Amino acid sequence: MESKPASVFEQLANAVNAVLPGELASDVRKNVQAVIKSTCERMELVTREELEVQEAVLARTRAKLEQLELQVKQLERARGVGS
Repeated sequence: MESKPASVFEQLANAVNAVLPGELASDVRKNVQAVIKSTCERMELVTREELEVQEAVLARTRAKLEQLELQVKQLERARGVGS
């Protein structure tokens, strides 16, 4: 199993744990997590899954648009319009 590098948040938590006594480090970590969560919510960030879903919807919409544009061109050619 592949291990991924520690995130910035994990590195920060480890640094806090190394410097502060156990109980204080725990309180600081909780406060930092709350601040980060609050900041992320204000930034209106989305999860990777939500992004991928929206990318798939956009790809389907683009494909449908291209199909409809082709149909319009074919209909215009059939009617002799736009030449």
